[in-house]
Amino acid sequence: MQKGGLFKLFFIIITATLLFSCGGGFRKLEKSDDWKLKYQGALEYYENEDYSRASILFEQILPIIRGVPEGEDVQFKLSYCNFHQGLYLLSSHYFKTFYETYGRSEKAEEAQYMYAYSLFADSPVFNLDQTSSYEAIDAIQTFINKYPNSEFREEASKIIDQMQEKLETKAYEKAKQYLKLRIYKSAIVAFENFRDEYPDSEYNEEIFFLKIEAQHDLAEQSLYSKQKERYQLVKEYYEYFIDNYPNSSHLKSAEKYYGNSIDNLSKFATDIKL
Repeated sequence: MQKGGLFKLFFIIITATLLFSCGGGFRKLEKSDDWKLKYQGALEYYENEDYSRASILFEQILPIIRGVPEGEDVQFKLSYCNFHQGLYLLSSHYFKTFYETYGRSEKAEEAQYMYAYSLFADSPVFNLDQTSSYEAIDAIQTFINKYPNSEFREEASKIIDQMQEKLETKAYEKAKQYLKLRIYKSAIVAFENFRDEYPDSEYNEEIFFLKIEAQHDLAEQSLYSKQKERYQLVKEYYEYFIDNYPNSSHLKSAEKYYGNSIDNLSKFATDIKL
């Protein structure tokens, strides 16, 4: 670089630093028409973790410098500005834009990981809609498939596990809610679906017990013509339960449902003889 260029760059850095340190400096930078001055000021704010001011300046100059080398740096740092402010949907957008625009950049791998991580950070607690959780899982899995040896792989795998646990808890609570509302048929289907989808879940012992309870209560409220068949299912569910969970804390309660079902099945046998 020629002396004139070095002097100009040095002048911009010194000016930006002075503006940054003086009162009202940010407003002066905002109104400036010199994108290089804004860029240096934004870097100062970024390094000092003032991500709000840095993002404002980065956003102002981003459309201007997309075709110059600084454009890549601005896009990347702007993504992190939003992330550090907890604006995860915005950060996911900017990280995605970065790796799609700068696919050959050495930062593309990190940007794609941070896109997925931003979706993960934005996902709600388990009792709310989990659409974004599914999106986060897909994004993390896509990242792992693309970068199997990435330094972020271990953390990415942990995130998938956390998201799966959240979805599992969501399905568990939803299934139990049907039982609380006494919608027994839906509860039974939900319990069966849960066990199919999460065969290794720690909730499965309780889920199967609740299935016995739901089936018993369904039989209790059924028409006489359907009770025998439904009590018979309680008996079958109980037998499976004690075979698979002989030390369950729910065993005594399950025995009550089983005993009541056997009593009712005996009455049906008596009715047939009469």
